[in-house]
Amino acid sequence: MTGYRQVLAVPGMASLLAVTLLARAAITADATALTLHVVLGLDLSYAAAGGVVAALTAGVALGGPLLGRLIDRRGLRAVVPATAAVQAAFWLSVPVLPYGALLGAALAAGLLMVPVQQVTRQAIAAMTTPAQRRAAFALESVQGELTYMVGPAVVILGAARLSPDAVVWGVGAVIVTGGAGIALLNPPLRTEDEPGPGAAGRPRRREWLGARLIAVLTMALGTTTLLSGIDLAIVATLEEAGQVSWAGVVVAVLGAASVTGGLVYGALTVPLPTWLLLGLLGLLTLPAGLAHDWPWLCLALVGAGLLTAPTLSTVADAVSRLTPAGVRGEATGMQSAAQSAGFALGSPLVGAAIDASAPAGGFATAGLAGLAAALTGCLLIRRPAPQQKAGEPPRPAAHPAEAAPPPAPAPAPAPAPGDLPGMPHAETR
Repeated sequence: MTGYRQVLAVPGMASLLAVTLLARAAITADATALTLHVVLGLDLSYAAAGGVVAALTAGVALGGPLLGRLIDRRGLRAVVPATAAVQAAFWLSVPVLPYGALLGAALAAGLLMVPVQQVTRQAIAAMTTPAQRRAAFALESVQGELTYMVGPAVVILGAARLSPDAVVWGVGAVIVTGGAGIALLNPPLRTEDEPGPGAAGRPRRREWLGARLIAVLTMALGTTTLLSGIDLAIVATLEEAGQVSWAGVVVAVLGAASVTGGLVYGALTVPLPTWLLLGLLGLLTLPAGLAHDWPWLCLALVGAGLLTAPTLSTVADAVSRLTPAGVRGEATGMQSAAQSAGFALGSPLVGAAIDASAPAGGFATAGLAGLAAALTGCLLIRRPAPQQKAGEPPRPAAHPAEAAPPPAPAPAPAPAPGDLPGMPHAETR
């Protein structure tokens, strides 16, 4: 645990993680709050609620890279307070908006969601040394798991005890408070020797958006596709067994296993490549289809849970290492967009498989989606890097565990007449 103590001892790190934990818990619960408002407050169907959530999710996916680019150019304090003001206006108006207007407003709110994850990941990359970074990103992924375990449950309890309108306002208030807290903390997003915000020195996209980063983004998409599919398959399995009331227990066990796995992985001294972790996560998801009641389902999902947070943390670590400081906001926005797209894709994909076969088919589809993304990522990572042209800025280094194997050294040519022993051949100088 020495690595975690070192990370938390970094000035401002503990405050940053505390503030962003609060904000992320509310953002994680926003879909649940909107669903309850549409179903209970507007007395509409779950399909209508799904439309509002889909609009919000689409906005988040589209807005992530745009907000990240703005942060790269203008800085944190020029972006975060503005997004917090937009969230205040949206969540205050939700209870009085008709359904059609709510759809459009949800899309706009998603586009301008407070960029909590992007800021957290950029700050971690700037505030920690390379040796501390894996433990720091493990804490960030554990933070995300805790918000998924706590946020929606608190919202459901609040709706039952108070009202959907009160819950909507509460979620909005916490998001705005989190945004204000991030702006007040103003964590560094670049190290002291990296250039400050602005377009000067910004590398062109083709210089950093290469095969390795595309591979990592593909695996980010595959990871969340798998995870959202698991959630749906759990509900389908328990519904078939007549045990839907135990779904919360199964999800809690899965979350606890993920937190444990994240903390253990962050304490390791040897990193593992993302494609390997995601591939193992996909493989360990498949046996869950053999479970037919909640105790066996809990047991079958422990292995997948232990690998969830480590996989998510290696994705964030790889993105931070593969991108220069001047575009790190845009790159982390792309990561958030890929993960949002995966969450949006997983449920319909796995739902179609369940409808066509059985709940076991849902786990199989989720696991195979993870395996396909891992294989794609592995193949892209192992492609030889393009030759760097003269005068071109150095390319960012890959994570040691993600780097392609070095090519075998070419045999030394026979010395030409006149070459001195021990001197390089003329063509290699």
